Amino acid sequence: MPHAPVRRRHRLRLSLTIAMAAVGALLLGSCSAPAPAPATAPTVVASAQASVIGDVPADLAPYYGQVVTWTSCNGGFQCAKVKVPLDYAKPGGESIKLAVTRLPATGKRLGSLLVNPGGPGGSGVDLVVNSGRQYFSAKLRAAYDIVGFDPRGVQRSDPVKCLDDAQMDASRQKDYDMSTTAGFQAAEADSKAQTGLCVKNSGDILDHVDTVSSARDMDILRAVVGDAKLNYMGFSYGTKLGATYAGLFPSRVGRFSLDGALDPSLGIDQISMGQAVGFENALHAWAKNCLGTKDCPVSGTVDGAVEQIRQLNAVYTKTPQQTSSGRVVTGTEFTNAVAFAMYSTDLWEPLAAALKQAFAGDASGMLMLADYSADRGSDGKYNSNTAAAFTAINCLDYPMDSDTAHMRTDAAALEKASPTFGALLAYSGLTCKYWPFPATGRPAPIAAPGAGPILVIGTTGDPATPYKWAQSLAKQLDSGVLVTWKGNGHTAYGRANQCLTSTVDDYFVNGKVPAAGTTC
Repeated sequence: MPHAPVRRRHRLRLSLTIAMAAVGALLLGSCSAPAPAPATAPTVVASAQASVIGDVPADLAPYYGQVVTWTSCNGGFQCAKVKVPLDYAKPGGESIKLAVTRLPATGKRLGSLLVNPGGPGGSGVDLVVNSGRQYFSAKLRAAYDIVGFDPRGVQRSDPVKCLDDAQMDASRQKDYDMSTTAGFQAAEADSKAQTGLCVKNSGDILDHVDTVSSARDMDILRAVVGDAKLNYMGFSYGTKLGATYAGLFPSRVGRFSLDGALDPSLGIDQISMGQAVGFENALHAWAKNCLGTKDCPVSGTVDGAVEQIRQLNAVYTKTPQQTSSGRVVTGTEFTNAVAFAMYSTDLWEPLAAALKQAFAGDASGMLMLADYSADRGSDGKYNSNTAAAFTAINCLDYPMDSDTAHMRTDAAALEKASPTFGALLAYSGLTCKYWPFPATGRPAPIAAPGAGPILVIGTTGDPATPYKWAQSLAKQLDSGVLVTWKGNGHTAYGRANQCLTSTVDDYFVNGKVPAAGTTC
């Protein structure tokens, strides 16, 4: 649950997803999954057997035992809709349907591997369809059906709806000077208005997109795909989703990998501070690398290079810069563009090129990066509802303090810890101040006693989910096994070295649990 762009200085939306980890590989840009193609092969009808369903409450048994029809779609994939209760407190009431896609195993099949790309609000369907054959190793794909789903409230699964495309564009063009009463009041008024649009446009789903409900959905998906235990690979927020599942259903944990771990015991203020420091450290790592290249747009020492970027950012904050499209780049969007590039070393060179343009007076490259971070296509359409789902899920998962004095104190601490990014991460309490549904989640450690070994993967230079969070989660889980990748960027599997890939693959395919403290 890394932070996503706020409109500078300050309306928090917490971060994005594994999509940030590899540009073009996952969820951003124009990587949305195409609409399912008409069936080109016979449908596959599946229903869970009693031995797979396990001991479940009688009023949930129809969901666990439902007959699901899988149809051929998207060229070699299979698609289905799986019914789950809208409200687990009232399973006999209204139901919703989750969109699910799987890439069938190519070899001797061991079972299904459910994947979640993070967010919250990331689409597992997009992950599998757009990148399943590239992101997951051939060894893993041979042994498992790779199964992606859109969690409740996301994309194709009763999506949360707030702003339309034009309204999103308009919102992103705004900046607020939160140090002034007028700026604060304007941000608060816009937050209230956007909350009203979310309520108006989303319907009943808005009160039921919490992580616990999604984790319970995953147990129904486990039964539907025919596995007695859930095999799962979660990234970023997907680690919180996976850890929550393990806490609810420890005896049904199969082989689990939690990559780019969130610490479930942390509250919003602690998460914000961890990310502020993480992104600041990442920018310094970028600057050190850039200064060793031929066309680096900054110069001097690492600290001096970072200060040059801050000074340019101050220009955009004072006077938003025009682009050839007629849109402007504000200070917030400038910061978002820089933050986006910290998610993957693949984006370090594009950031250098965009900054070179920006220092020369052309904001186009920074706007392109900011658009990618917001999942806006070149056609002006937003390819997902990640921003809306992100807000809705976090407002239910985390109590947020909206007291003005508290938020100002927190903002000062964040800006001191991270002069570049602290302002972007402050004033999170405004996001949910007018949310009509109270938070049901509470930060707490998760132990999951009785679960099998769970890999917790941490990247030493991860800006969005700092390495110490992985260390903490591995200690909390009774069966947690920490695996470390010495690298930069957000998450590891699918973009790290062969050591990391082989360690994870051997665990999932051969059941080989790595030694505690394994480092790649």
